[in-house]
Amino acid sequence: MNTRQLIFPTIVAAIVALLMVPVQVMPERALLMGERLFAGGGWVQIVMVSGYSFLLARYMLPRESRSVWRNRSWMLFTLFFYGQLALGIFGDSLFLLTGKLHLPIPAVIVAGPVYRFSSWFMPILFFSAILLAGPAWCSHLCYFGALDSAAARVGAKRKRAGNGSKRRVFRDWMWRWKPILRVGVLMAVVAVALVLRLMRGTGDGVISLFQDTAALWAILFFAIGLLIILLISMRWGIMAHCTVWCPVGTVVNFMKYLSPFRFDVKRSECTSCMKCIPACNYAAMNRDSQGKLVIGNGCTYCGDCLTACPHNALEYRFFGMRGESAERLWIAVTIILHALFLAIARV
Repeated sequence: MNTRQLIFPTIVAAIVALLMVPVQVMPERALLMGERLFAGGGWVQIVMVSGYSFLLARYMLPRESRSVWRNRSWMLFTLFFYGQLALGIFGDSLFLLTGKLHLPIPAVIVAGPVYRFSSWFMPILFFSAILLAGPAWCSHLCYFGALDSAAARVGAKRKRAGNGSKRRVFRDWMWRWKPILRVGVLMAVVAVALVLRLMRGTGDGVISLFQDTAALWAILFFAIGLLIILLISMRWGIMAHCTVWCPVGTVVNFMKYLSPFRFDVKRSECTSCMKCIPACNYAAMNRDSQGKLVIGNGCTYCGDCLTACPHNALEYRFFGMRGESAERLWIAVTIILHALFLAIARV
């Protein structure tokens, strides 16, 4: 590794450390897990997380290794998130953010505020992440999506090893129906949350009843999501949970345009060979009516398709920046957010 290769990860690590310092020194009740475990542990955690972000920036900047490290880091976040939840439930409440539990599925980010008309911290964090990094939530930052991604990769490998034509048929079906299905799921989730909110009544017994009912609906939604991952994503190699069932993914798909980052096709370079399409587990790429490549509903800017394109015809965009510079900036912002989420995000 030469000196130039050290500059980018060093900058990323320094920014992560600087952003974590206020989290260590300002709150009256420690937010960093290291500080909760022992005095001064927060500073140790800052060093460890910034070092981790250095490593991630080093290996995610090259396109050739980005997909592997993206999925590794994403799964690591999932394991940390649910691992701390398990320790908080079966061990000590210090492993929980507030000591108050809710079902840890992304749908609660949408349904929770509609049902309670309160608990705005997570939605604010969610929308802030979208403004900063577009749809990176669905490819780097979601604590549940890594499971769907892992299942889809297993399915994609199986289809490539066998007959991939069935996967192509399913992908085309998803491309056609996904926009309608995902909006339908989002509307249903919001409608159920709103109905439960309106039916809570004023009596304590009625409120308790509908709180229990809301929890049962959330558990049912979670269970169906797991079945979709196991029975559809893992079988067909397409992230069916994230692209259809998850209402947060639908919100991200509409809200991502508030961010100045874009991911698009360089028409002057693209030959419409379509070699990039099988690399997209989000079913976000297809041919248009004229046979040209289009990036459509559900693209999360993950970049898995970049190395599949033999013509370098795909690029990130950020205002008037060159594609390479926009790509580096997006990777930096995404890694910084991921590292901060890893350090702080808990139930």
